[in-house]
Amino acid sequence: MIVDSGRNDGRYELHCHPTFGTVPDPQGACDQLDGQTRWDRDLFAPVPADAQCTMIYGGPERAHVSGTWAGRPVDTDFTRVNGCEMARWNRFSHLLGEPAHPSEG
Repeated sequence: MIVDSGRNDGRYELHCHPTFGTVPDPQGACDQLDGQTRWDRDLFAPVPADAQCTMIYGGPERAHVSGTWAGRPVDTDFTRVNGCEMARWNRFSHLLGEPAHPSEG
């Protein structure tokens, strides 16, 4: 995983089953991913193009995640450019990290 901006800049690794890695909370990240994993559903799917999202800007954070989860390849980007993308980021908060507060940046 590469996080381009925010609290956790840099490249991180995460492995689950067994759990280890360089993300700040490997067990929390694996638990969060496990809790959302459903058979025949892409956990990392992007926000649908036709989704109606609030136009609230959540900050400049962006991340790229690549690897394998539940036997499927993962190669996806995360941003916080609107309400849908912010909600998606929050579902992966243990993996991506909490965004920087505007007064900290």
